[in-house]
Amino acid sequence: MPAKPWYTSINTPAYVADIAALRRNLDRIATLKDKTGCQVLLATKAFARVDLFPLMAEVLDGTTASGLYEARLGYETFGKQVHVYAPAFRDQDMLDILRYADHIYFNAPAQLNHFRHTIGADKHIGLRVNPGYGLSTVGGDLYNPCAPHSRFGTLADQLGDVDWDGVAIFHVHALCESLHDGSLGLIQHVSKAFAPYLKSVKTVNFGGGHLLNHPDYDLSALGDALNRFQDQHGVSVILEPGGGIVYNGGYLVATVLDIHHNGMPIAILDASASCHHPDVIEAGYRAPVIGAGQAGEHPYDYILAGNTCMTGDIFGTYSFPEPLKQGDALLFGDALHYTFVKSTVFNGTPLPDFGTLHANGVYEVVKRFDDKVFRGRL
Repeated sequence: MPAKPWYTSINTPAYVADIAALRRNLDRIATLKDKTGCQVLLATKAFARVDLFPLMAEVLDGTTASGLYEARLGYETFGKQVHVYAPAFRDQDMLDILRYADHIYFNAPAQLNHFRHTIGADKHIGLRVNPGYGLSTVGGDLYNPCAPHSRFGTLADQLGDVDWDGVAIFHVHALCESLHDGSLGLIQHVSKAFAPYLKSVKTVNFGGGHLLNHPDYDLSALGDALNRFQDQHGVSVILEPGGGIVYNGGYLVATVLDIHHNGMPIAILDASASCHHPDVIEAGYRAPVIGAGQAGEHPYDYILAGNTCMTGDIFGTYSFPEPLKQGDALLFGDALHYTFVKSTVFNGTPLPDFGTLHANGVYEVVKRFDDKVFRGRL
């Protein structure tokens, strides 16, 4: 009798990191770094499991943060470079940020001028620019950094007023879950539209949103484009992906608690779209379920739903080769980025375990949460 899959006997819900998959992802990034000499940072806004930072640090050059708390997290737990950007900084936070970060990015000339004289010579200053070239493959303008009226970055017609003295990094974060065509388009656009300003800096940071480990992403084409860009403008390059590093690197495992019937079968799970996979609700993201298909693709259709009081706590409609039953385990794929970092305990919903699937097939529970997380916030 064949052995049952590892995920059918674990405590659920659980966010599970697949070590073998993550190592394959990091190997691809190491190849890109070897080819181009670029630096690659982990965007902790997307993925921040501290127990896996030593693995990440074997290849990556540091972390990028969106504020004080993430900067401190990167400084104390990753042990390499810390880059931090925010649309605006509070005066009282900046003194603490300077204890942890070695690269500080400002959103606009006013912020740059306000803080530049408090930044020591041992720090690297960057300015974020809105390049007018934005691309999001999920959520439309919700996740397009260059959407109309975006608060992110200095506009091109405002750059002439910038005092570039001491500014070392030209920063453009303009993508979201983009394949190589988006990355190459951004590189070409910056090269043509902003060449005069690139002479004033040492480094260009092309931000995140590069889905580097997607099977359809041409990493070689990116490497060639980065090399051409660096040679043409005499600068070094930084990338700071989050989801692109951990793409298909883990799972959200759930258990079917009941099958409800209202027009069609509804499988009620111990995992919640609202609490555990917020992009499903916020951006209409369809979380893949391993072994399942689109509605009608297999004989048995089910709505997959969470166990909260929110009516819209729905993952979507999926089809299965066999009927679902109480106690069945479901494996949501590609569930490491923008999931647990955005998870909530709304409705007293328990947070999933942090689990690790080791390369030898052994499953380990790394962290388990109790109701203190819920009650502590109240």
